[in-house]
Amino acid sequence: MLGDHWGLSCSIDLYGCNADTIRDREAIKEFAEKLVHLIQMKAYGEPQIVHFGEEERVAGFTLVQLIETSMISAHFANASNAVYLDIFSCKHYEPQIAADFAQEYFGANKVVLKQTYRK
Repeated sequence: MLGDHWGLSCSIDLYGCNADTIRDREAIKEFAEKLVHLIQMKAYGEPQIVHFGEEERVAGFTLVQLIETSMISAHFANASNAVYLDIFSCKHYEPQIAADFAQEYFGANKVVLKQTYRK
């Protein structure tokens, strides 16, 4: 529960992801839709998914999905096959459920989850 905190923020770093999945705009869109449903949020509009990055080290898709209680964002790094996912909401959710889902969806072989309650 959030108690006297304003919101919950988590960062989920996924390493060794499936290269094809993290480079597929439709797969990323499907991930966003499923994640929103899984953590019982309500999407505010369609996800924005943009591919950019002049520097090869950081090139890849970036996802922004507004939710009624804040936002979900992620960057998909092509060079390292990593995903950096952030979820912030003033409505409670279970970060471990989100991390487990993301790991399975993207085929990651390593996950680092950090969470912070914000006042």
